[in-house]
Amino acid sequence: MKYLTPALVAGALLFAAPAIAATGEYDNMCAMGLAIEKKVETDCSVNAEINGNTYCFGNEEAKAMFMKDTEGNLKKAQSFYNDNQ
Repeated sequence: MKYLTPALVAGALLFAAPAIAATGEYDNMCAMGLAIEKKVETDCSVNAEINGNTYCFGNEEAKAMFMKDTEGNLKKAQSFYNDNQ
């Protein structure tokens, strides 16, 4: 019977670990969160490209809400982000 050594297990976990999906504007914070004046960090696995920029979202619901008024939400998000750096 073969046993897994800690080094083999660690190596397997490294290969299984997901990579960050994308790098987005606002330091990967949720764009919808910023639009409603909340700082929500994301891994950017849920994202959208708008005017050549990648915006991250905490989940699909946040993305859908944001996309209902993209222009207005971008203005709100940018304003809150600028004021809270």
